[in-house]
Amino acid sequence: MSGPSVIAVIANDEVQDAQALLARIVANWRERGLRVAGVLAEDREEEGACSAGFLRDIGTGTRFSIQLDAAPAGASCHLDARGVEGACEALLPQVGDADIVVLSKFGKLEATGQGLWPAFASAASAGIPLLTTVSPRHVAAWNAWAPAAEWLEAGEGSVERWRRQAQSARPGH
Repeated sequence: MSGPSVIAVIANDEVQDAQALLARIVANWRERGLRVAGVLAEDREEEGACSAGFLRDIGTGTRFSIQLDAAPAGASCHLDARGVEGACEALLPQVGDADIVVLSKFGKLEATGQGLWPAFASAASAGIPLLTTVSPRHVAAWNAWAPAAEWLEAGEGSVERWRRQAQSARPGH
């Protein structure tokens, strides 16, 4: 692939709060008039087994619960796949009109073609710049899907440089 990648990922690590970084970046872009579609993860007010309890739709502000009260039998994760899929369903109509798509995370659901997967696929097939995070245990699945994705340092400067390059590379922009 020549030129900058329209898909970028920030590695999730324990040092940097990737969701807080994404929220700051999205707020800045929206203040500057960019049409940003996507979802950001938010913690529950109370303690839970999973780090995120909600996905918030960037465009509408709607919150989708993504954490079950109790893990299914034989599982330790409280992730509610139906909540993630509901957030994705609400998001999909916004993707085509966006300047950029920001998706909270490529995780275990997306690695198996579920969860936010349709939004990832929609943005990629339309050539819309896509920014996300990925946790270490899902890097192999991410690399299989987006081998040319650009890996970014967890900082606003590196993300902004990527966005400018990715948007300038889009046909008609």
